[in-house]
Parts: sequence; C-alpha cells; structure tokens
Amino acid sequence: NLLVPFVDSVRSKVDMREQVVSFPPQPVITSDNLVVSIDTVLYFKVVDPVRATYEISNFLQAIEQLTVTTLRNVIGSLDLERALTSREEINRHLSTVLDETTGRWGIKVTRVEIKAIEPPPSIRDSMEKQMRAERERRATILNAEGHKQAAILTAEGEKQSQVLRADGDRQARILQAEGQAKAIRTVFDAIHTANPSQKVLAYQYLQALPQIANGTANKVWIVPTELTKALEGMGGALGGLANMAGD
Repeated sequence: NLLVPFVDSVRSKVDMREQVVSFPPQPVITSDNLVVSIDTVLYFKVVDPVRATYEISNFLQAIEQLTVTTLRNVIGSLDLERALTSREEINRHLSTVLDETTGRWGIKVTRVEIKAIEPPPSIRDSMEKQMRAERERRATILNAEGHKQAAILTAEGEKQSQVLRADGDRQARILQAEGQAKAIRTVFDAIHTANPSQKVLAYQYLQALPQIANGTANKVWIVPTELTKALEGMGGALGGLANMAGD
C-alpha cells in the first residue's frame, strides 16, 4: 500500500510474535460455596492482524474477560478438593474454549496455565490441620507396626531359644543316660568276668562303708546276710592266719 506523507498514516501496529500475559487473581466460587483466588497465565499470538484490528476494539481485554468467565464456569462445577487436584483438566478446558472464541479475531491461544489456586485462610488452616493429623496418624501407625514386628521377632527368638535349649537338655540327658548305662554294663561285665568270691565283695563293701556313713541324712544301714557270712569267713581266715603266726 502507498501512503501519502502527512496525509495517510498506519492504522495500528500489531506484534505477531507469541506473547504472554498474566491476569490478576480472580475470586471464583466453587460448587461447595467456597471463594478461591485463581491466577492465570495466557500464551497467544496474532495470526491475522487485520481481524485483530477491525473485528474487535481491544482483543487483550476481551481475552481476559473471556478467561475469567470461562474459569468461573469451570470452577463453579467443581468442589474445592477437585479444583485443587484437576489443574490439567481446567487448563485443557480453558484452552479449548478460548481457542474457539478467539479464532474469529485472528488470534491463536497456544497455552493457558493456572499459576495458583488460593483457598480462604480458614480453609487453609483446616487443610493444614487435616494434613498434620494425617501425618501424625501415619506416624502412629508406622510406630505401632514397628513395635508389633519387634514384639513378634522377640517372641519368635525366645521360642526358638527355648526349643533349642530344651533340645540341648534332652540330648544331654540322653547322652548322660547312655554313658551311665554303658558304665554300669562295663562294670557288670567286668565283675561277671572276674567272678569274685563273697569275701572280695564283703571287702569292697567295707571300703564303701565310710562313704555311705559320710552323709548327714544316713540314719539306718542295711547289712545283707551274705555280707555277714562273708565277714564270718574272713574272720575265720584271719584267725587261722593269727594261729599260724603264733606257732
């Protein structure tokens, strides 16, 4: 186009680069009647400067108002908890609505982001208390689980130690009984092989009498009749020896 100096002038200059604009916080009411403050960031670019100039007087203000209206419609259908956890869903919905509406103005909305969702102070305090209580509950549960596992392991250890101790005592008794039985069998076999006389047995009994009388609880002694006969024989033998010595 040819412009005559001092007569014609440029209607407006439009920046066709991608631009970013941050809208101020907007109060929005959720479905559970709570007022939250939402900050949004918008990325857009002008693809048709003629439409952006002649189809609307101020496209930036129009985009802002359209964003606020759409945001209130979307947040109004969600409760606070879902609004705090559904940012991606809200961003996609805003981007779709804005792109469809601003297309006839020669503007392309490339991205919409929610910077922050701020609930009321009282709700924030309640949420913090709830989170603190939840953390304390989890800590208590973990502590109780730890004590439970420790008690179980301690009981298992004591059980195993008692079982092993009992098994050791049983093996010791068995070995001791086998040793005593073997000793008795050896003594019996030796005595049976030697075939001692009554006099030898009486002599062995006389040697064992001091050990028998050593106990404080021994009050009664039982002397077998075979021992008395053996002692009589031993006495006769000793008397004969004495007579031979005198002669």
